[in-house]
Amino acid sequence: EVTLMESGGGSVQAGDSLRLSCVVSRGTDTSKGYCMAWFRLAAGKEREGVAAINNIEYTDYADSVKGRFTISKDNAKNTLYLQMNSLEPEDTGMYYCAGTLCAPYMTYVPRAPNEYFDWGQGTQVTVSP
Repeated sequence: EVTLMESGGGSVQAGDSLRLSCVVSRGTDTSKGYCMAWFRLAAGKEREGVAAINNIEYTDYADSVKGRFTISKDNAKNTLYLQMNSLEPEDTGMYYCAGTLCAPYMTYVPRAPNEYFDWGQGTQVTVSP
């Protein structure tokens, strides 16, 4: 069984920074790659893929966060991160960590929600003007 646990959300002002973390508990079969992503859900909007990283650490970002957000992972700590700088009120929402098995050496970076099987419970980010 895979579990994902997010932390690091909070209430900040525009221009501030936050770092989200997601601790992953899964099997130790390193022959299988694991791709991960951050999604967010804001009131009245559809779930949006914010950033994603594949097993060989290729990354992809939504246009709205390019240059401001950075996704990374620490395999030794089984932790995924999302560094968010220059936050804007439009970044407000519930942020979810997601993961899925993927080919270990592929260059493709999954971005769609239906490509991910494992999900965390979410952490709220609120950005005030």
